[in-house]
Amino acid sequence: FLEKREPKVVEDCRTTIFIRGKNANNVVLQVLKDFSLLKKPRSVFFNKKNDMRPFEDASSLEFFSQKNDASLFMFGSNNKKRPNNVVLGRLFDYHVMDMFEFGVENFKTLNDFKIAKIPIGTKPMLLFAGEMFDKDATYQRLKNLLIDFFRGPVIEQIRLQGLEHIVVFHCTDNGKIQLRSYKVVFKKSGTRVPHVVLEEMGPHMDLVLRRRKLATD
Repeated sequence: FLEKREPKVVEDCRTTIFIRGKNANNVVLQVLKDFSLLKKPRSVFFNKKNDMRPFEDASSLEFFSQKNDASLFMFGSNNKKRPNNVVLGRLFDYHVMDMFEFGVENFKTLNDFKIAKIPIGTKPMLLFAGEMFDKDATYQRLKNLLIDFFRGPVIEQIRLQGLEHIVVFHCTDNGKIQLRSYKVVFKKSGTRVPHVVLEEMGPHMDLVLRRRKLATD
């Protein structure tokens, strides 16, 4: 058991915990639920409200991480100063390394898109657009975290039919991140190569960076 919990040079597919703050509103709660669903079966959703402030005190977060053997987290809260607030982060050896705080805007849920959903455990393709992901040090670190958060298990081979989901992160010139999630649909084309169509499936949101805390800070 102790060997299983020791930090590894190459991590297994990471478990993510989703924690609702005591003042989380319906928007934030649905954000947590949608991403928890996409991350199954490697996700743990906390139904109980938790009085936490990750940037001021990460001890509860680190406790929950160790209890659930998790190395990624998403925390949601809402207040007058920081409405529709989401914190995304990662841990190593159950200690917080990096975390980024965002305001959620223009949110649409999975249920707002009336299309057939992808199977649980589908490994997504990730697409990053925008110069800041390559030229700005903070956004480079954020890109690395987003890859950690969304990539799923590391695999050596995948069949074409397994490429069913793509998550797009577009960083605008003002630093806002437009997150869009699409189902990949293969349709007959009359040739051996199918016609590929992207159908938006949610969640859909814009993320405004508020605060960040990095391991080097």
